[in-house]
Amino acid sequence: MIINPKLSFFSPLRKLIILLIGVVSLSVVSCGVRQQVIVTPLKYDNQTISRLSRQFGVQLTTTDNLELYSVCSQWIGVKYRYGGNTKNGVDCSGLVNKIYRQVYGLKLERNSANMLRRNCMAINRTTLREGDLLFFRTSGSRQSKTPNHVGLYLKNGRFIHSTTSKGVIVSNMSEAYYVRTWITGGRVKR
Repeated sequence: MIINPKLSFFSPLRKLIILLIGVVSLSVVSCGVRQQVIVTPLKYDNQTISRLSRQFGVQLTTTDNLELYSVCSQWIGVKYRYGGNTKNGVDCSGLVNKIYRQVYGLKLERNSANMLRRNCMAINRTTLREGDLLFFRTSGSRQSKTPNHVGLYLKNGRFIHSTTSKGVIVSNMSEAYYVRTWITGGRVKR
């Protein structure tokens, strides 16, 4: 075997050749390795999506946050209880807090005024997206911009909230009462 003196063990050219051989070897080996693709079953079949669409009065598709609607559907009809945050009774901020924790893994402030002040960036009603919060002033001076009621926006003007008279329901923002008591929307800071 004849060794070229220009290719001494530590020469830059030899290092380059070894590096190129290594790269080519890895690319050839990696091309032959097949990655295993794990297919998970669909959690929301067409029947479930149709049921949720009827329940919320909106047309849902696979592009919607179906987990949000599924979690919300479990709360509809729960009675109102001031300070409550269980399915035995829940107030508006308790409801929003529970849904946010379950769907998004976020803990929000416990009352609507602090949610707006500490957890949200105020947004206009024309820019609302699924999961945004809606803030209202339902009692006291209507001039006050401090909310005392909060709901969670779904889509097409629909939102879920807990009312003192009917418990957890889905309402429409275009109803006169909610137009009159509206303060602002809120996008939760993440």
